[in-house]
Amino acid sequence: MEDRFAFLAEWHDTNASLLRRYQLFYYPKDCSVEMFDLKNQRTFLRRTRYDGLHQEDLFVGSRVNVFSRQLNLVGYGDQYTANKLGSKKERTLALVKPDVVTKIGDVLELIYSSNLIVTKAKMTKLTWSQAADFYAEHQSKPFFNNLVQFMSSGPVVAMELMGDEAMSTWRRLLGPTDSAVAQREAPQSARARFGTDGVKNVGHGSDSLAAAARELEFFFPSTIGHGPLNTAVCTDCTCCIIKPHAISEGLSGKILNSISAAGYEISALQMFNMDRVNAEEFYEVYKGIVTDYSSMVTELCSGPCMVLEIQSTNTPQTFRDFCGPADPEIARHLRPTTLRARYGKDRVKNAVHCTDLPEDGVLEVKYFFRILDG
Repeated sequence: MEDRFAFLAEWHDTNASLLRRYQLFYYPKDCSVEMFDLKNQRTFLRRTRYDGLHQEDLFVGSRVNVFSRQLNLVGYGDQYTANKLGSKKERTLALVKPDVVTKIGDVLELIYSSNLIVTKAKMTKLTWSQAADFYAEHQSKPFFNNLVQFMSSGPVVAMELMGDEAMSTWRRLLGPTDSAVAQREAPQSARARFGTDGVKNVGHGSDSLAAAARELEFFFPSTIGHGPLNTAVCTDCTCCIIKPHAISEGLSGKILNSISAAGYEISALQMFNMDRVNAEEFYEVYKGIVTDYSSMVTELCSGPCMVLEIQSTNTPQTFRDFCGPADPEIARHLRPTTLRARYGKDRVKNAVHCTDLPEDGVLEVKYFFRILDG
């Protein structure tokens, strides 16, 4: 018998203001999908090949796009799927410390190379009180004050990692706590490559599943507006979005490195899962003007995207030039060093969105970091 994976999925029907529940079936042999309407007890989508969905996208908590419907996978549909795909799947917190935030691209490259998925990410700056709360278990230790002082000295990037044995994999990527020990015992680890000592040591990783759950709730609380604030300043800036296809292809680390290498400051960073209504609202200026408008909307809400606030002198125009022509084929001929030439696939899957008009830079940044993350 061929493999078939089953998931319980929810779709918010905005037109009817209803939450609809389905069984989603995925057949890896031919990348086909099937959907069954649980309320009406009937087939909703007959088995159909769909190349936009991959086995690695399928885990509880994921948001997947099936023929323009954004589905939340809320449970396993049968024991076989739970055993096959869920037994080793873990979530853990990866916290990148202030000393290495400028090397976030390198850290993401390490993460992707170990088959882990970044499902959430946010750049934030902790207050002294927040840092002390996060490290409360170390309060009696001699290094506590130095640690809290350091962790509140600049921005950090918190990420939720998902994958097989994610917790131990991330801790192995970090290496021994003391960077000097890491250089001797694990020279390929992040702490060996980028760390300085036992406090300025690149990152933090949860040491148990219970700690991971608690620490993820600290940075990504279930109640909107209760977590640490994003770092967007919303002045003299432009917006860059690493599109969902580039995220799923593991290109975000390379793109971030390219942006930093070109001298741009990434002053805010956050992953968003866009629904169609928000994607249409954000791209509204292109409606009726750009023929790819509908496809652009579908791409933006097809999976998580990473939104950046970029700061530099004369940012909007120079950064738009750095991104290159919207069509990657044209970009490769005319401007081969641009982001879209290097990482884009076609006019819709062209790696990044960037602000077109200088006066829209602040507005686009505010849309994500003030309205959607309000």
